[in-house]
Amino acid sequence: MSLQAVLAEIDPGWFAVADDAGIDQAAVDQARLEPALLARARVSALGERLLARWLVAGPAAALLAPTPQREVGATALRWPRAKLQRLWRDLGVLGLAPAIRAEVGRNPVRRLKQALGNSYLLALDRSVWDGRVASETVQVMAAAMHAALAVQSEGHDALYALFDRQGRSELQAWGAEHDPALGEWTMLLHPRAPVLPNYLPAAQVQLLIEHHGGREDAKADTTHNTDDDDQQP
Repeated sequence: MSLQAVLAEIDPGWFAVADDAGIDQAAVDQARLEPALLARARVSALGERLLARWLVAGPAAALLAPTPQREVGATALRWPRAKLQRLWRDLGVLGLAPAIRAEVGRNPVRRLKQALGNSYLLALDRSVWDGRVASETVQVMAAAMHAALAVQSEGHDALYALFDRQGRSELQAWGAEHDPALGEWTMLLHPRAPVLPNYLPAAQVQLLIEHHGGREDAKADTTHNTDDDDQQP
């Protein structure tokens, strides 16, 4: 992936002038580059280099570090936003599985099934994760889920936002220990925000990463094999 493509995906709030802007939105807004200046920098060779050096010195040290093959943003290429979105959703659903399993209300269960589709079964599958957490933790999870369920609007946006944010936090926490570039890429695609408490063991995060990471490869292999078959006499 080109450096320009990577920079175009990063949320503008990460291009804040002050390194200590933190997650306070007012501070970020005051410290960030002017939108017009950022737009010009993103399409200028010199601007790209300056932005990249800036990020490498801060929140993207692993993501933008060149490989021995002089590639930049290899993680971003493997994990485009749409693909990561599916991973985040499933990680969030699995991370909050104890609350989903504990929910017995007819209407909440119906809405969860409608919103999550097959991912609802993932939450129920104890062979993927037994979901053993303290009862107080289940209560915290349930309170967040009920707050999202209480939002009266068409669709399931509040639920999706809850699961996606939890999934991103799970992935960032896992990435800090196991894949810093993926953790940074996950973080940089959205505005600065506090990291939520994480519940999933590393093995369960790795399992879903391999599942979602391998799905596209398997699909590509199937397409390739089909094309080869079509070309045979």
